[in-house]
Amino acid sequence: MTDGTLPLSANDGPGTVYLVGAGPGDPDLLTLRAHRLLQQCDALVYDSLVPTALLDLVPQDCERHFVGKRRGHHSVPQPSTNAVLRELAGRRRLIVRLKGGDPFLFGRGGEEAAHLAAHGIPVQVVPGVTAGIAAPAYAGIPVTHRRAGSSVTFVTGHEEIDKRRPGVDWRGLARSSDGLVIYMGLHNLRHIVAELIEGGLAPSTPAAVIQQGTVRGQRQLVATLEVLADRVEAEAFASPSIVVVGAVVEERVPSCAPSPADVAMPIPF
Repeated sequence: MTDGTLPLSANDGPGTVYLVGAGPGDPDLLTLRAHRLLQQCDALVYDSLVPTALLDLVPQDCERHFVGKRRGHHSVPQPSTNAVLRELAGRRRLIVRLKGGDPFLFGRGGEEAAHLAAHGIPVQVVPGVTAGIAAPAYAGIPVTHRRAGSSVTFVTGHEEIDKRRPGVDWRGLARSSDGLVIYMGLHNLRHIVAELIEGGLAPSTPAAVIQQGTVRGQRQLVATLEVLADRVEAEAFASPSIVVVGAVVEERVPSCAPSPADVAMPIPF
């Protein structure tokens, strides 16, 4: 690949946007391809779940744009992010859109890819390690296990993301999946738990919450479903957190859990 820091000339087509998964936070979980693109990019658009250690990988003259979204903080609207990516593609060769976790799992990567493609901008996705697998692993919890059922469902608990979509059928999930991994679920946790129990899950079903998975400040609790919301509130758990529900929680092996990385984030937890 030629020098990624050169601007486009008038005769060049648009630059290429790479939708890159940064992983769950621990920089050691970055993929080799993501690492290579960060070292080559001449424009970087990143969110609030990307550790600052990864930002240090980009060239010194790389143009940077922060477009983070976090509850309780100013958020950049998605149309504004789309506009930034289009504008950069008009004058840069290699643009990395760096997203926490995986771009295509609750990361709006599919929306951004479709938007860029519709405007004739080359775009490629670079998958990343998702927090729904990594955060439980850093607590020693496997999200699947032969003794704990044959299915797992990844689901968002943040039902305010898009009012046009129907709400999550938690009662249906209680009957149809052996295990649940819930992203962005703390805000609605009490409602989620009540619906799962109403849908048929036993109040004694094991569950876990992992806050700040894979990075400094990680902590977790394990409790039965019936007391989970009370424990979360009493111990002041906060986002970002992953919630795991199901018998897999009982298969945890704490001694296999890696140590969280000592890194900082653009918006402190």
